Amino acid sequence: MKGLYRDFFFFPDITVLIFAILCGFGTMLYLGMSSTMLFSFLGGMLFFVFIEYFTHRYFFHLKAPENRLFLKFLKRLHYDHHTDPANLKLLFLPVWYSLPNFFILSLIFYAIVGNMNDTLSFGVGLMAMLLIYEWKHYVAHKPIKPTTRLGRWAKKTHILHHYKNENYWYGVTSPLPDFLFGTFKDEKHVETSKTAKNLEHRS
Repeated sequence: MKGLYRDFFFFPDITVLIFAILCGFGTMLYLGMSSTMLFSFLGGMLFFVFIEYFTHRYFFHLKAPENRLFLKFLKRLHYDHHTDPANLKLLFLPVWYSLPNFFILSLIFYAIVGNMNDTLSFGVGLMAMLLIYEWKHYVAHKPIKPTTRLGRWAKKTHILHHYKNENYWYGVTSPLPDFLFGTFKDEKHVETSKTAKNLEHRS
């Protein structure tokens, strides 16, 4: 079990993410945590839940593009993870993808609110939820038994996404978007997909 924790926390992309979160939290404390900063932080966490869902459903599961470079990009981000779900090198989102996204989303947030402190808090909220996402995703694919009933249920639904049908159960951090947008189903009423482990060849 110790090796499993070490593999997670010392994986380079995760280590960079943790360092960025700690720096962000440290800056927030230095600036003085206001109520708007707290709400922005929580807003960033909530926003991540939905951006995770829509990215997973509509971008990571795109029909395989004809452009070879774009195909290679999607294979690294998600296609190959479905082919080899337990492969640690394919399990985590690479920092070259996640960090630029944080900057873009934070710039959009700043354009709306016009406050740098709140924008920082929003960005740290996004990164904190990404870390939660990565941990829950890691637990789903590794021999770690969640201690709570909710955790075991979350692990089960993600395994269903990989081995039952890739068109359902997209949420990792939360099942809320799946319930809201009709992609949470009783597994008994869902057919087993032939392409769950081969997204590249989906029709």
